[in-house]
Amino acid sequence: MSRAGGGAIDNADVTVTIDREHGSERLAQRVVRCAPGRSGPRRLDATQELLYITSGRGTLCVGDERHPLEPGTGAYVVSGEEYELENQGPEELVVVVVEAPLENGAPIDPNRRTVRYADQPTLEAGADREFRYLVNQDVGCLDVTQFVGLIRPGRAPMHGHSYDEIVYIIDGDGILHLGGRETVIGPGSAMHLPPFAEHCLENTGRGSMRVLGVFHPSGDPASRAYESE
Repeated sequence: MSRAGGGAIDNADVTVTIDREHGSERLAQRVVRCAPGRSGPRRLDATQELLYITSGRGTLCVGDERHPLEPGTGAYVVSGEEYELENQGPEELVVVVVEAPLENGAPIDPNRRTVRYADQPTLEAGADREFRYLVNQDVGCLDVTQFVGLIRPGRAPMHGHSYDEIVYIIDGDGILHLGGRETVIGPGSAMHLPPFAEHCLENTGRGSMRVLGVFHPSGDPASRAYESE
């Protein structure tokens, strides 16, 4: 995030986790870590960004709007808007941001710019997993879908989706099965799942694995283009 004027200090440390260099042409993911203070402004041009708070508390500032942020909050900012992240401290504010091209934007209702995981209904995605929508078409985001899913211990069949997806592990441990390879994953792991790529997230722990997913085009996280026997 760029340095702000007027005495504001850019307190954000940014790590790019997924982008074109990782084979993702449409979606890019970065992790933003904000120390106490206020970040410099970030203005979007022909893109949209979906934010998710993994830890810490703060405020999303968009123009005159002020939206409280806490773990489990999703947020949405679109092209032409400028935003800042404010961390009142003392803990670090950690935000996972996914950027996508803006193709079919709709006016944003400021009252629905942020969505709390705790306020969303739980939906089933098979016998071993469930999810809750955060940012999707209900808040005016017509191109991409953001959700948080819970994967119970075990392994689902190999399968593929018709959409392009980026996944971030919030907590839990497991193995990513993708492209004939097995990769150990845990909190902070990020992965790109191209359309129709055969894959599976295996939960090797005793409790549920919690994942953040963002995919394009928008749709249903439970839908599968195919499933291996």
